[in-house]
Amino acid sequence: LFQDDISVLLVEKEELLIFSLTKAEHYNKELFYSLSFTRQLLSWYTMAQNPNMPQVEAPGTLHPLWVRCDKLDLCATAWLGVETVYSGNKTSGVKLYTVSCKGPTGDETSFTTLDDLKQEHEKRHHASTVATKGYAQYNLFCSLKEESMMFESQSSVIASLTWNNVEKVLECPPLSSKASLNIKVAVGDIRSPLYQTYKEMEFLLVSVGNKLCFLYSVILMLYLYYFGVLFLDFQKQKAKTDAIAAFSSMVIERGDLDFTEQLWEKMRKSVTSYQDVTECLKIVVKAVKLGKIKPWIHKDSNSTLSKLILQSYQQQIDAMPLTGLTPANMLLELGLDKIRKDFINYLVGKELTTLNYLRYYLDTEVELQEQVMRVRKLHHLLEILGTCSTFLSLPHDRLFLFTQSCLQYYKTSNYDEDHVFQLQIKPALISYFYEKEQPFSWAMEVSSGQGSKEVKTALYLSDKPLVDHISFDLDVPLDESVNGESEKMSYYRTMVSCSLISFT
Repeated sequence: LFQDDISVLLVEKEELLIFSLTKAEHYNKELFYSLSFTRQLLSWYTMAQNPNMPQVEAPGTLHPLWVRCDKLDLCATAWLGVETVYSGNKTSGVKLYTVSCKGPTGDETSFTTLDDLKQEHEKRHHASTVATKGYAQYNLFCSLKEESMMFESQSSVIASLTWNNVEKVLECPPLSSKASLNIKVAVGDIRSPLYQTYKEMEFLLVSVGNKLCFLYSVILMLYLYYFGVLFLDFQKQKAKTDAIAAFSSMVIERGDLDFTEQLWEKMRKSVTSYQDVTECLKIVVKAVKLGKIKPWIHKDSNSTLSKLILQSYQQQIDAMPLTGLTPANMLLELGLDKIRKDFINYLVGKELTTLNYLRYYLDTEVELQEQVMRVRKLHHLLEILGTCSTFLSLPHDRLFLFTQSCLQYYKTSNYDEDHVFQLQIKPALISYFYEKEQPFSWAMEVSSGQGSKEVKTALYLSDKPLVDHISFDLDVPLDESVNGESEKMSYYRTMVSCSLISFT
């Protein structure tokens, strides 16, 4: 409820519409309003928009108006809303919305039936023909339960399906539905194939944090983790149904590690302080300068140490003072080189993308901090692909298109583990996951009319209330089961109805 909208409707020359601004401000501070007052506001809105009432003028276009109600009436009304309907550039009417809601129940006999919904719609609109549409959402990647313990996850895979011609309440979506996956993956998820390495790096950082200077601690925490998490030789999962290990292994290690990459592997597993890093690099640099070692490195290596080794082939080695942050930066460069090659090997080797698409992420001409951020984005992408390939077992063509979409997104967007990536998919590819599950959200709507004159009546069933200003009676059985196999879900019930008022 916006004070400006109320003020627009105050026409002082009409005694019927005189309304104290002080009183409006008082009501604006309340959480919700009585049904009678709310209907009065919507009536003012409607009259102000009606071109047949020139004595009541609204200065310009009004925004849709939604007002919270106290739910004390028999229909348990939670919201009333109104919006203007246009025919071309002219106002032709308004649509009035009513939202009513009831508390959770698992008793399906108490749900509004499809016939009930059709009757409610026809009572308001007297339509000769109506269309029905269904919506369902399933959490394919929800919290895990094992031995009475709950593991909460910030990752989620939500399947959203829509279809026409609904036949009954809570019906399973047919394979002809339109489906999409909404995927959000947080690094370090307990079900990720990279979780054990995440815990290992977390333990390492806690162990060494007090031994390092603050600046180096920040560098190590930011970089060692993102370069270390991908190098553990994971064990293959025994079965897809294993409660904790929902993913199979996702191994991206290579067999062609050069000297600097092998050095990185040794150092990340052994160094515990800035002094360790410095001493290790001093030994290697000294051996290279004295010609005691002539190691093999990849020709496209870009680290400072790699360039030093290349110079040693020509016996022209630049001075390399290992002071300040130089050792830390050199260690970082080793990791960057290693991880970039791992990503190329996995993504290109699996034919999920091309080097051309990876050019932005593999650019070594940008500042070191920016290089780290781009590699971090690729790491997040690999976590997402791990979900899609090992948990959902999506086919290659879907993975390919999804990879291109994610790469394109991160070219212009900041790193964000809360971002939800969307993938259009055929229901048959994911029906195995949802056909025996209960949706956390299900809805059906009955509609008639077309364009701006289309009106709908809808029923929403959800595991959480769709309104936030009203308390509900939660006195429902908590551990109901269906055939003793799974818990029966309780749903909040929300009804949304619409009335069309024409001014012509």
